[in-house]
Amino acid sequence: MENISKHITYAEAIHSNTAKRKGIDNTPNPTQLENMKITAEKVFEPLRSWVGGPIKVNSFFRSPELNTAIGGVPSSQHCKGQAIDIDDVYGRRSNAEMFTYIREMLDFDQVIWEFGTDMNPNWIHVSYVSKEENRNRCLKAYKDDRGRTKYKTI
Repeated sequence: MENISKHITYAEAIHSNTAKRKGIDNTPNPTQLENMKITAEKVFEPLRSWVGGPIKVNSFFRSPELNTAIGGVPSSQHCKGQAIDIDDVYGRRSNAEMFTYIREMLDFDQVIWEFGTDMNPNWIHVSYVSKEENRNRCLKAYKDDRGRTKYKTI
């Protein structure tokens, strides 16, 4: 299979340890695959160019069955191939720096500061729908008193 983009392989984009462990098919259909290519082109590749090196892809495409298995919300943009979770594990730019770059320099639907501290998120979720439909919404994920994930606009 061809790459999703210059720096994301197909295997990397559909990889899931949970899918492998549970025998879940995590193969995108042609529409989902096209969405993945657009998301990579519009968000990941410009970010990677700015970072100047690799960025870890934690999660990209999730089939609905995989999304259910990991406890994702039914409306997850990962299931459409429109969202990618990324993490700086290579020390080039912090997650906070990448979040700020996305927020200030790129067109996106949502960018989420995923947990972590006020100084740096544990990872970043970013999605892309289309130039016309993107909301440019910035959120911060946190746990409420009952341990449930909540989001606030930042």
